[in-house]
Amino acid sequence: MRAVDLHTHSNKSDGSLPPAELVDLAVSKGLCAIALTDHDTTDGLDEAVSHAAALCRDGQPSVEVVPGIEFSTKYEDKDVHVVGLYIACDAPSFHTKLQEFIDSRTGRNIKMCQNLQEAGIDISYEALMARNPGAVITRAHYASFLFEKGYVKSRQEAFARYLGDHTRYFVPREKVTPIQAVDLILQAGGVPILAHPPLYHMGSDKLDRLVFELKSAGLMGIEAVYSTYSRQDERDMLSLAKKYDLLLSGGSDFHGSNKPNLDLGCGYGGLFVPEEFLIRIKERLSIH
Repeated sequence: MRAVDLHTHSNKSDGSLPPAELVDLAVSKGLCAIALTDHDTTDGLDEAVSHAAALCRDGQPSVEVVPGIEFSTKYEDKDVHVVGLYIACDAPSFHTKLQEFIDSRTGRNIKMCQNLQEAGIDISYEALMARNPGAVITRAHYASFLFEKGYVKSRQEAFARYLGDHTRYFVPREKVTPIQAVDLILQAGGVPILAHPPLYHMGSDKLDRLVFELKSAGLMGIEAVYSTYSRQDERDMLSLAKKYDLLLSGGSDFHGSNKPNLDLGCGYGGLFVPEEFLIRIKERLSIH
C-alpha cells in the first residue's frame, strides 16, 4: 500500500517551502498524493496542482495534489482546526467568506505589531509582509522574525514571551465556529475533516460531544493518524470514527523548516498514512 500525506503547509501560510517545491519533495519521497491545507488560504493550490500536472509519468501526474485548506476555529475555550479536502475553491460564496477570514487576520496582525512596537521591538506588518510575500501571516512568522532579529533565543521563547495566548501582546481574532467551517467546506463541495483532536486536550467527554455536534452538521472525517499521536491516541480516534461513521484521514502537518525534524510523509519517522484513506474519501465524494 502506497503512502499519502493529507495535511501539509506551504509558504502561502506558515510553511517554508513554495507549493511547487512541496510537490517536488512529495515526488522524491514516493508519495502518491498530498493535500495542500494552508491556513485560511487557497493561494498555493494553482501552483501546486499545475506543477504536479507537469511532472507526468506515462501520461499520469507523479503525485496527486488534493486541493485543501485548514480553518482555525473556536469551540468554547479551545482552538479547533477543521481541514477541508477536495474543495472547489472557485466557488463565489467560499471566496467571500475566505476574504472575511483574511481581513480579520490582517486586523489582528496590525494590532499585534503595534503592541510589540510598544515593547520596544522594531516590527511592522509591512515588514512581515515584505519578508513573506504572498503568505498569510501567522504567529509562526512573528516567531521567525523575533528569533532572526535577536529578540529571542528560540522560536519557543518568542511564543512564551510575546506571542502566546496569555501574553500581554497577543491579540485574538474573530474566529468562526467549527460548525461554520464544516458548513463552508460542504458548500465548496469538499470533505470536512476534524484535525488532530488529541492536541486540544479537552477530555474524552467534551471531545465526544464536539464530534457528535460536528457530525450532525456534516462532518465527514477525522484525523486518525498524525505525527505526534501515541498508539492510544490512534486507538481513540479509530473508536470515534467507528462510533460516528467517519472517514479516516491523516497527515504529517508538514511545515518545512518551521517545524524542524518533522518530515513530509513520515512525520518524526514513524508516520504512515495509507492510500486506502484517500480511496475511501474519494468513494464518499462520488456518493455525494
